[in-house]
Parts: sequence; structure tokens; C-alpha cells
Amino acid sequence: MATASGSTRPDTTFDITLTINGDTREVAVAPWTTLLDLLRERLDLTGTKKGCDHGQCGACTVLVNGTRVNSCLVLAVMKDGAEITTVEGLAGLAHQKGTNTLHPIQEAFIEYDAFQCGYCTPGQLCSSVGMMNEGHAKSRDEIREAMSGNICRCGAYTNIVDAIEDVMQGDAR
Repeated sequence: MATASGSTRPDTTFDITLTINGDTREVAVAPWTTLLDLLRERLDLTGTKKGCDHGQCGACTVLVNGTRVNSCLVLAVMKDGAEITTVEGLAGLAHQKGTNTLHPIQEAFIEYDAFQCGYCTPGQLCSSVGMMNEGHAKSRDEIREAMSGNICRCGAYTNIVDAIEDVMQGDAR
């Protein structure tokens, strides 16, 4: 059945509350809105990239309650009440909000030149933090495996692993 606007989609929206990069946001979303589209198109957090839109490239990786997720595969309504961290909020995880300091993984990516074109970098950074939160990867091979869901077309993988390994070793000191 078509609505007054001629659309066959219902005009239903759901009110959800998310804590995004430390700020509580209340938004009305259609039930089919992905977390990625909400972040980019409605909340102007464009650091998170839309790559394949099928969960295969990792460019859209964000942290949900500290766990890495492909935001293109997650419906925003399913994350009502969640804490979301995008690349724009990574520095706030390690430092006081409002400062101009970077998260250690961001500093390491710069130091090790762990990016080229930069398109995959936001997803790589968020995935790195999520992987470290998981605590499973201990060796270079385990880091490579745990990061295999994040594709870098430029081939900066060795430098990405170097950066992650450096931060992980720093955490162990």
C-alpha cells in the first residue's frame, strides 16, 4: 500500500539515543537506516567511509561499546542506547575530551607511515583499537589475521602491522 507521498515504505521512524564520541544524541531514524548512513548523512561524521556497503572491506568500521563493527551492516535502531566511537572520537578514548592530542594508534600510524591514500585509515584505526580491546592478537601473524577484514588497496599492511605492534608493546611496558 502506497503512502500519501507515493512511497511504498512506511513513514515510521523510531526515536533512539546514542552516545557518539562522548556526546549523547537523540535522533529519529527510519528502521532501514544503517549506522553508517546515520553517522555520515545525518550527523555529519564523515570520517567513517562507505566502501563496499556489504561488510567486506572494513572502511566503515566503528566501535560500538568498545567492539569493532562494520557500520554498513548494522541498523541504527538496533544500537539504541549504545556508545559509538568513530575515528573523530578516538583521541577522546585516550585523552581528555576537547584536547588536540591523538590516540596512541593515530600517532603510531603517522610515525610508521601506515597509510597512503587514507581512505581505509579511519576503519583501520577503529579496527586496531577494537582488536587491542579484544586482547587476542599477540604476534604479527595474529595481528594480520585479526585485521584481515580491513582492506587497504594501497598495500600499507606491513606499516599498519608495525604501528599496531608498537602500540601493543607500549601497552605491555
